[in-house]
Amino acid sequence: MTDASAPANPTTPDASAPRLITVGLMSGTSLDGVDAAILTTDGTQIFSHGPALTLPYSPALRTRLRALLDEATHCNAQDAQVLAAEQALTDVHVQAVLTLCDKAGGIMPDLIGFHGQTILHEPDRTWQIGDAVQLSAATNTPVIHDFRSADVQAGGEGAPLAPLYHAALLHGQPAPVAVLNIGGVANMTLLTQSGDVLACDTGPGNALLDDWTFQHTGQRYDQDGTLSLRGTVNPALLERLLDHPFFSRPAPKSLDRLSFHKGLDYLAGLSPEDGAATLVAFTAETVARTPLPATPQAWFVCGGGRHNPALMAALRQRLAGTVQPVEALGWDGDALEAECFGFLAARSLLGLPLSLPTTTGVPRPLTGGRLTCGGLAPSRFEACARLMAHRTCGVGG
Repeated sequence: MTDASAPANPTTPDASAPRLITVGLMSGTSLDGVDAAILTTDGTQIFSHGPALTLPYSPALRTRLRALLDEATHCNAQDAQVLAAEQALTDVHVQAVLTLCDKAGGIMPDLIGFHGQTILHEPDRTWQIGDAVQLSAATNTPVIHDFRSADVQAGGEGAPLAPLYHAALLHGQPAPVAVLNIGGVANMTLLTQSGDVLACDTGPGNALLDDWTFQHTGQRYDQDGTLSLRGTVNPALLERLLDHPFFSRPAPKSLDRLSFHKGLDYLAGLSPEDGAATLVAFTAETVARTPLPATPQAWFVCGGGRHNPALMAALRQRLAGTVQPVEALGWDGDALEAECFGFLAARSLLGLPLSLPTTTGVPRPLTGGRLTCGGLAPSRFEACARLMAHRTCGVGG
């Protein structure tokens, strides 16, 4: 892996870069399923947004993956339960690509960006499972995968990785402006008036609320905020949740889905409704308390959290500036993260940075990802070679 010679603005267009039709794949820490989206990009500009879809995980696979989160620190990549889960989730990703390409009229993408499923993320270790060789062979398409490891190995946090895509989409918006992604973990991107891109994880997203809701109702998440809207925040327990060492660390910083999971024990004496309301307040409060060099005049929210009216109301109460879902900008909030990994796949192929010192804490702008062409038909080799000719630096793989 080599680091890129990045321009001062890492999203500056390069007129010689090819336009790539990418399929981005994302399976987030909420463990809902696989999001897939088509994006045409040269790694700096977005030329068109294609169709998108979501394939839910089966209840059995979701349960298996959720168990892996608890066991990951004691597992290795060759353990039977890891390999079985990896095979099953890769099958879902293959089906997502084939279904999406058929939906788009039988399109053959140039490249797939395959994030995989995170089962562990710590400041010095990140682990995503998924078989890129299987995916490449089944779709007859080159695959970029393993997006985070190079950043972690270089001293970065390995997350968040969406900021450069957010910055590209925000081009032309009045700054300072922020994108807030509320998945299992919440993270934000700030675009300043000078064009700087800053980012960090802010705290829990939906993960604690999802787990609390499941424990008390059997439902996978607090649909429409029905549970949390009926509850009352417990201020004392909220402050106890906020008394966590993560919040005293300077940004950039990142989290694992389970970083705050012990906090559910603090709420054990609350009703399901009051516990849910307190967890919504926890997510909103951690965003509000994130130190920023400039106050965003607008917040645009993506991820599943934007569908929860209780959470959106809490954010509007605690944040200065307007708070709207990203659909207010014409973006598809359900496809955004998948599109991001199509965008990052193009950047990886072309040797462009995926992370910056101000987004992950990596010492310098750094590319990342690994290229897999396992099982490609010979008819695809020539097209692959033409793409590789545009690379500006080597990418390990």
